[in-house]
Amino acid sequence: MPEPPPRADYDLRIPLAAERTLLAWLRTGLAMMGFGFVVARFGIFLRELAATRGIPPAHPAHTSQAVGIALVVLGLVVNVVAALQHARFIVRYNRGETPRAHPVSMGVLLSVLLALIGCAMAVYLLRLD
Repeated sequence: MPEPPPRADYDLRIPLAAERTLLAWLRTGLAMMGFGFVVARFGIFLRELAATRGIPPAHPAHTSQAVGIALVVLGLVVNVVAALQHARFIVRYNRGETPRAHPVSMGVLLSVLLALIGCAMAVYLLRLD
């Protein structure tokens, strides 16, 4: 089935801007997954470092592994939600609807969640000493 001709008010810059936004969210999700992997493996690195020095590890690696896995899962969720939001935006724009901005966006929710994770990590690190 051939594509219908573009609307008179169709502006190619808008879907291209939406695609750039999608790619920015994908980079954010991938960075979170990479950072989560590093955090998860950091506890194992510290245990191996202690073992080479012949001293028992000060703390188990469970916490860093749990935080790392949580960051990997959060990055995965960010990528999936970004793809769904992009697809929904493009469908609405192609129908001629004017998409509305929401006061609570994925960026705001992610910022709050990462701030809470950062606070929890800071409290954990303060309690280690």
